[in-house]
Amino acid sequence: MTGRDRMVLIGVIVVVILAAAWMMVVSPERQQASKLSAEVAAAQATLSAAQGTLTSARAAQSQYASAYAALVSLGKAVPPKAEVPALIDQLAQASNEKSVDFSSITASSSAAPASSASSATAGLSEEPFTLVFEGSFFDLEHLLQRLTDFATLTPAGNLQVSGRLLTIQSVKLSPGDGPSVQGTSAASKVTGTITATAYVLPAAQGLTATPTAPATGAATPASSTTATPSSPTSPAVVKVNP
Repeated sequence: MTGRDRMVLIGVIVVVILAAAWMMVVSPERQQASKLSAEVAAAQATLSAAQGTLTSARAAQSQYASAYAALVSLGKAVPPKAEVPALIDQLAQASNEKSVDFSSITASSSAAPASSASSATAGLSEEPFTLVFEGSFFDLEHLLQRLTDFATLTPAGNLQVSGRLLTIQSVKLSPGDGPSVQGTSAASKVTGTITATAYVLPAAQGLTATPTAPATGAATPASSTTATPSSPTSPAVVKVNP
């Protein structure tokens, strides 16, 4: 064998050894590295998704207090039950603030059902009332404004709630009679009869969404919690100031 043949043989052997090393060591390692790279990419994607969820959860947590306060305010404006005693308390406080006597509240016996086309807000049960106040003309005017401001929207679109949502249908004024009212002379005293409607959220849409009997109007709740009507068909009248 000549020297040239030996060089060729050595070269062939080296190539074979390198090929074997590639097949046995380098190629599996490259496959493993490729697999690990895919796993790392999947883990990074999972991490990114988890970070997005965490960010959303933290944002929701930061808004929880304001959202809960808004929910409570909405429940105060449109409760899931009639809550006539609470309404009477709100009306009494408002009349005291405006130096007006709150004489009586009458629950109408002709409350419209939730599906009525005359409902001011779709899906809400109407609770009609007749309210009687006594005071000066200007004090009654201020009281009327106070009642309509129980639930209002600000120019920014935020809801401000300080009492029940009320819509005023009519206001009738007549000369007052009897003694003076909170410093108002008998001659300048006026009796204001206000027809207003409060609203009740249907049970299926309440905070707990617990099915209950549908609301049938304000006559039954008012008569059962505040006064006994003179007959089964007469409206419930509550005298606030004897």
